[in-house]
Amino acid sequence: MSEKSAQKRKYILEKAREVFAEKGFKDVTMKDVVEACDISRGGLYLYFSSTEEIFLAVLSDSSDDDDDEAIANALNNDATAGDMLALFLKEQKKEILRKKNSLVRACYEYFSTVDVPAQDNPLRKQFDTAVTIVQALIENGVQSGEFFCADPYGCARNLMYVVEGLKVSAKTIGVSEAAVDRELLYILEGLVPPEE
Repeated sequence: MSEKSAQKRKYILEKAREVFAEKGFKDVTMKDVVEACDISRGGLYLYFSSTEEIFLAVLSDSSDDDDDEAIANALNNDATAGDMLALFLKEQKKEILRKKNSLVRACYEYFSTVDVPAQDNPLRKQFDTAVTIVQALIENGVQSGEFFCADPYGCARNLMYVVEGLKVSAKTIGVSEAAVDRELLYILEGLVPPEE
């Protein structure tokens, strides 16, 4: 793919993300994406054949580069495991409370109606990556004596299930910032070593 084509594809995905964030998945048509991108229908079909293909590309391209960059910066600055975990959770909290450009509604509309094998599911890949990152942070904290945890993998998995639940709750029943802080802190308190 030429540089110009790659830029055009990236532009289409950015605009499509806005459309999916606004309308969900089920109400988006190719016409909506054409209008958002201000391109011809044929121009769009050069890159994508369906809204499903566009949506999956949007999900694959939104693998939270900001989280990776923030954690890499923390690692380079000799931050403690607790500092890095706090930074990771701060990014997760921003995503939970995000009002605009959130794909949560679209994701749940799509994945509740389509059976996608786990190995092909971009949300599963993002979840598993997050669990791996949190597990590594907890293990580092245990080694340094900063954390106490008999099962870092189980704790990391549980933490990410809480984060995912908060994302859904924020879009369905409403969740305050204080509620997000309370739920995340509850899990983090379990990592504090017992006082001797």
